[in-house]
Amino acid sequence: QVQLVESGGGLVQPGGSLRLSCAASGIAFRLNVMGWYRQAPGKQREQVATINTAGTTTYADSVKGRFTISRDNAKNTVFLQMSSLKPEDTAVYYCNIVPPLYAWGQGTQVTVSS
Repeated sequence: QVQLVESGGGLVQPGGSLRLSCAASGIAFRLNVMGWYRQAPGKQREQVATINTAGTTTYADSVKGRFTISRDNAKNTVFLQMSSLKPEDTAVYYCNIVPPLYAWGQGTQVTVSS
């Protein structure tokens, strides 16, 4: 059974930083491209960042230069380091493979507000 468990969200002031983690089980983690996605209130879920099996990364234009995705294949975990956070980064953040074929986890709420 596939499980994707996100953690690390919270309330942070504009300009602050957070590090999200996603622990995956039930999948061949090291063989999959992993991605972080987010869904803001009233908006569709969007892809934020991806990392392939070789460690090559891609980012949405809105987060490029501020977010960094990484992975630890030994721990079946993918990370998202977020810095210079903006109010528009407020969303529930999820991880999944790319494309997102598995059921979504519960996500982790990130709120950027002063």
